[in-house]
Amino acid sequence: MAARRVAPVEADSARHRIRRRVHRARIALRRSGVDYFRGDGSDWIALAGLLLTVPVIAGLTLMDSVWCAPATLVLPIVVGGLLLRPASLLALYGAAAGALIIESVRLGPYDEGPGRVTPGVVLVVAACGLFGLLLAQFRTRVGVPWRRGGTMLFDLRERIRVQSKLPRLPRGWHREMALRPAGGQSFSGDFVVAARTQGGRTLEVVLTDVSGKGMDAASRALLLSGAFGGLLGSLPPDGFLPAANAYLLRQDWDEGFATSVHLVLDLDSGDYELLSAGHPPGLQLCAATGQWEEISGQGPLLGVYDGAEFDPVKGSLAPGDVLMLFTDGLVETAERDISEGIDRLSGEADRYVAGGFHGAAWHLIEAVAKDVKDDRALLLICREVQG
Repeated sequence: MAARRVAPVEADSARHRIRRRVHRARIALRRSGVDYFRGDGSDWIALAGLLLTVPVIAGLTLMDSVWCAPATLVLPIVVGGLLLRPASLLALYGAAAGALIIESVRLGPYDEGPGRVTPGVVLVVAACGLFGLLLAQFRTRVGVPWRRGGTMLFDLRERIRVQSKLPRLPRGWHREMALRPAGGQSFSGDFVVAARTQGGRTLEVVLTDVSGKGMDAASRALLLSGAFGGLLGSLPPDGFLPAANAYLLRQDWDEGFATSVHLVLDLDSGDYELLSAGHPPGLQLCAATGQWEEISGQGPLLGVYDGAEFDPVKGSLAPGDVLMLFTDGLVETAERDISEGIDRLSGEADRYVAGGFHGAAWHLIEAVAKDVKDDRALLLICREVQG
């Protein structure tokens, strides 16, 4: 009796599971249909247009295969690779394959004369189709239409440029920032964030070099620049690098370390503090002696271990003094030691002492590290002599 009572319950449960799965499948199909024919991501208009283009091209080829060769079918395939989703591309490829078969049958064997469907034509069309499919799959994975991808990257580059812009300084001060990514690219693993704090009396600048270079480090640099920009001015100067180190550790990146230097400059007195996290030393030109001196704080790399401490070095900029901060790509290469690079940089900078350092940052990068395959950044802060 017990067995006979359990069986109907199990059967009802199985039927319920089947009905639930069917219901979910119907919802998924309905959603997929709605998503296909509605919304900004829809490509049905482009697919319909390209599907109509295929028989038009095939008809022109059958009419005159000399002026409209069979290989002309690569045109809708290339356009489809830029516009369509992978599922839609398969439909387009099926139409193109059917058109090639019809052309091959109607035009005759390829060895009877020009304008026939040759194995080379088939290979070219197939190669273009494969490239378009790979491109569409990548675009689908990224989730950005090809028409907006370039616009988005341009917008990101402009946002980085605006965020890296140094604030205007009061009279008697001059600042410059030059940044050159590796390989002539638009994105860099070096970035700077700056702000005037304490009612505008203090200038805080953070120059950071993210591990890696070029596009490999650009995504991490973009994320860190936003985070560091939010931290700057929100914390006491001695709390910025510990907070940045903790933030970097939370990201848990495989290649997640960075070097950074934090300058806190009093614009009234010229006194400053320099805190460093594994960053190359800065250079200060003392106008009284005409000599360059290395200025470096003590601290480990960001993102290596928790609880790191960063000891500042204090100094002062008198009228005529210049402070240079830079990343290691400017002074260090596989063939050149960092001390040699610093000597070369200071030697090139001596040429601008007499005439002033206006416009010197970019020229110094060109003179010292023009062909270096690494990101390079240089920050100049000058206290001018009042006439």
